[in-house]
Amino acid sequence: MTRVAAVDCGTNSIRLLVADVNPQTGELVDLDRRMTIVRLGQGVDRTGRLAPEALERTFAACREYAGIIKEYGAERLRFVATSASRDAENRDDFVRGVLDILGVEPEVITGDQEAEFSFTGATRELAGRDDLTRPYLVVDIGGGSTEFVVGDDHVRAARSVDVGCVRMTERHLVHAGKVSDPPTAEQIVAIRADIEAALDLAEETVPLREAHTLVGLAGSVTTLSAIAQDLPEYDSGRIHHSRISHDRVREITEWLLRSTHAERAAIPSMHPGRVDVIGAGALVLLAIMERIGTEEVVVSEHDILDGIAFKVAEAAEKGKRSD
Repeated sequence: MTRVAAVDCGTNSIRLLVADVNPQTGELVDLDRRMTIVRLGQGVDRTGRLAPEALERTFAACREYAGIIKEYGAERLRFVATSASRDAENRDDFVRGVLDILGVEPEVITGDQEAEFSFTGATRELAGRDDLTRPYLVVDIGGGSTEFVVGDDHVRAARSVDVGCVRMTERHLVHAGKVSDPPTAEQIVAIRADIEAALDLAEETVPLREAHTLVGLAGSVTTLSAIAQDLPEYDSGRIHHSRISHDRVREITEWLLRSTHAERAAIPSMHPGRVDVIGAGALVLLAIMERIGTEEVVVSEHDILDGIAFKVAEAAEKGKRSD
């Protein structure tokens, strides 16, 4: 086993995984897995720049993570940055800050690379399951973008599109600096139109409807699972590999889109940072399920972080062999 650390910095959250990994067997043992809502992508869709306060929130989380990585003695660290930092004019400020704190330069990866990591993380442990039919469609609904990947053992096709829970909320639900509470029918129609256009774009290169099993990743999907199960608190063990029917996703989505901030905040499994964006994220998942005609989504807690960890461990093993 090789002890590695992986950091995934997205539009809405930054996450850390420290794990012991055996890349030969596909075994991954969590030592520490955590998430912090930092809203790095705050205003990026409108201004094209990372806000100073968003950068400081992110750097504060990095300082916390640096201590954890040192405590566990991880051999290698890889820091991957996704949608928000791809889009920002001042991303060099972000790169310098992370390098100063963690000693590694963040890799601002492409959407296709993001999709590959997500697919590896989500499907590596599904290989022996006989109740899930291949090919898989892995969908990673992030804050700024959504990744679509179809594959069996390996990726066959992938596409990233600029539709995510934060981007859709900021683009359509914010008026005079406040999120609509609840959104109007016209706002929901506008979000749905953006999502459908993104799905058209994804289908140009990814055969979405050929997939037999839909695997959903990231906070919007895992939170929907927690709501569907009426969990008294967020419970990764009960969420991982749970299944949500299409009818239940539609029912929850419709409720979220007509609920108030206070009603959503009162859900015991709801992270405070997701209260205002969960409705848009749920609508993305519902639109995907309706587009491909699937009856359920398999929810995975293992995603891009796990894919990064596997790649780090593989690189470490190669390094040891070359030495």
